[in-house]
Amino acid sequence: MLFAFILVDKPDRAELRQRVRPEHKAYLATVAHRMAFAGPLTHDDGQTMLGSLLVIDFPDRDAAHAWIAQEPFTQAGLYGSSAVHAFVNLWPQQVGFPTPN
Repeated sequence: MLFAFILVDKPDRAELRQRVRPEHKAYLATVAHRMAFAGPLTHDDGQTMLGSLLVIDFPDRDAAHAWIAQEPFTQAGLYGSSAVHAFVNLWPQQVGFPTPN
C-alpha cells in the first residue's frame, strides 16, 4: 500500500537539512525500488526548502511508521510536523518528472 509522508521542517533549520541530507538520501535509496515519488516541499520561489513529500509502498501502516521513525531527518529533529496517510494513485503522472535522455 502506498503511504504519503507530509513532513514540514521546523523554522530556521536549513543548515541542519543540508548537513543531514547525505544520510537522508542514502536512507531513501534503501526503498528506491518501492518509491512512487519523493522531493522537497518548497516556498513559492521553488528554492527555499520547507519540508519533504514522499510516497512509498509499504506492506502496512506499522511498517511505514517504523521506516519514518528511523529516517535521518526525523532522527535529527528536523521536522516540526509530520503526517502519514494511506494514498491511492489514480492519476498517471504527466508533469513534474524529468524527460528521459
